[in-house]
Amino acid sequence: MLSYTGGFVLLAALLHASWNAMLHGNGDRFLSMTWMSIAIAAVSTVVILFTPLPSDAAWPYIVASGLVHIVYNVTLVRSYRRNDLAQAYPIARGSSPLLVTLGAALFAHEAIGPLHVLGIVMISGGIVAIALEGRHVSRKGLLAALTTGVTIAVYTVIDGIGVRLSGGQALAYTAWMFLFYWLMPVLFVVTRGLAALWTPVTAAPMAIGSSLAGGLVSIAAYSIVIWALQSGAMGTVSALRETSVVFAVLIGRGFLRETVSGKRWLACVIVAGGAVCLGL
Repeated sequence: MLSYTGGFVLLAALLHASWNAMLHGNGDRFLSMTWMSIAIAAVSTVVILFTPLPSDAAWPYIVASGLVHIVYNVTLVRSYRRNDLAQAYPIARGSSPLLVTLGAALFAHEAIGPLHVLGIVMISGGIVAIALEGRHVSRKGLLAALTTGVTIAVYTVIDGIGVRLSGGQALAYTAWMFLFYWLMPVLFVVTRGLAALWTPVTAAPMAIGSSLAGGLVSIAAYSIVIWALQSGAMGTVSALRETSVVFAVLIGRGFLRETVSGKRWLACVIVAGGAVCLGL
């Protein structure tokens, strides 16, 4: 992967960890994710008015990815109900790069070199070590986090193939896919009612504002990833993006006051070493 592309993916990693911290830091994460989704869908609605349509071949992937992203949002909220940020986030993110690499090999016929394989293994292994070190993970919590990781891998492979069929319209592809985020407020209203969505706007404006900001950060982060997937190997892009777990540990320690042990810091170094391997 070209160095400037890797740099942008690392920026996406930082942005991704930031919006996950915003989500985790809010008490009602379903409400927070819904308002994040409203911000994402609203921006996407504007973007599609000013961008060309993706090619016809990309549309099945846009639809599939949009639906999988909704499943991802729901499973992520469930995961954060059962685990703190420094645990749930690494399990979800750490399980995806190897799955993405396998999926890319099966469905996109991608092959990567030994050094990059080593980097992916180091990143995945380090991330899982961060999540599991010194902690008891409940079966339900582990299942929720791993389900989130599977959905991450599925939508990454879908988008990796789809954006390459979009006729060079990565921005339009991203915007049309994110239009499906309008389903999140529909789902919220169906389950909790319109008042539960609207009342916090006046009762807790800071929390809603944080969620809207998180949505803007999220769309920026994943737009970078989809852009990188046009030319970069899916497993490599996925693994490099998952270095966001290091940023998540720092955010969890600095802002959410979560405990970080020496072993966890060592695992972060392993993740960083894996990222270096991917950049060589």
